[in-house]
Amino acid sequence: MKRPLYVAGAGAVTSAGLNARQTIAAIRASLSAFEERTLPEPFGAVQVVARIPTHYQLRRTQGQWLVNMAARAIGEAMQTRSNASTTTAILLTPPESFRNHPAHGDIAPADFLAAVIMATGQKFHAASRAVDGGAAASIGLLERALELMEQEGVEQVLLGGVDSLVNDTDFARLGRAGRLKGTDNAQGLVPGEAAAFVRLTQNPEGKARVHAAIHGVGLAQEQDSVLSERYSQGRALLGALRDAVNGSGPSEPDIDFVISNGNGERYSGWEQLIARPRFYRTRREILPTAYPAMTIGDIGSAAGALALMLAADSLLKDYAPGPTVVCELASENGLRAAAVMARMTRR
Repeated sequence: MKRPLYVAGAGAVTSAGLNARQTIAAIRASLSAFEERTLPEPFGAVQVVARIPTHYQLRRTQGQWLVNMAARAIGEAMQTRSNASTTTAILLTPPESFRNHPAHGDIAPADFLAAVIMATGQKFHAASRAVDGGAAASIGLLERALELMEQEGVEQVLLGGVDSLVNDTDFARLGRAGRLKGTDNAQGLVPGEAAAFVRLTQNPEGKARVHAAIHGVGLAQEQDSVLSERYSQGRALLGALRDAVNGSGPSEPDIDFVISNGNGERYSGWEQLIARPRFYRTRREILPTAYPAMTIGDIGSAAGALALMLAADSLLKDYAPGPTVVCELASENGLRAAAVMARMTRR
């Protein structure tokens, strides 16, 4: 990245909390938002999920449910704004198109962003876009966010995603592949749902002395994705990590901890086991790693912004293991991304 981006605010709706503060507190406390749900197919089967508790009227359709979640998280992220919504651009990652998510049957992918903006009741910059690609794609949009602020008159960017794996379509798809966590599969994922957004600015806001700045981003495509018949050798994750530190910002020896959207699957664990020793070459007694999925399950496209939100909060509130963090994100379709963030202190 040519210059740092600053995380100035955040908003979230997850199974662990209806706002960012509650969600982060639950993750810090290592709480679990898991519960058992009885499935209609196969009839009577029980699946562990991380489901947001809410009134049934908000879930009349999957499309409206995702729109409601996204609008709520955007509203929270904008609460501390110093800029008008018309000078704010939204960069949104909805559920990946290959999944045939039931929300796409309610609201066409091309109309999804417009539906979210309408639900907020505000007008946003015309450069706002929805981008396919999952959690890693969200991190990959950081470069685009900087371009919008430098070249297109945007004063701030809301970067985030919304997704729900708690639906019959994803249950069936993941079940056929043997990827769901259950009594016969300890190394499986727990379907979750969430919306998460971070508010990005070019310069630090307010008079606070400490700020969270994103210094580098890396993006790469893994050929052996979880959808293929082969295990990943970690090549794309390694490439994304190396690109993220290939600049004037923090380098590999500076990294103090990791935030990952690893979801407990055997595939995910194998990839990290291979890629990390090839990147983290500096001797460390321990490399602290946070896995939000242990609290809120696999939240798909929302995981990128949530990782940035958690990283920024830990740096700003001084409970992080150190001043520099890398966020590692993997999408189902093979996209891999990394973002390096550091605590910056004003003199």
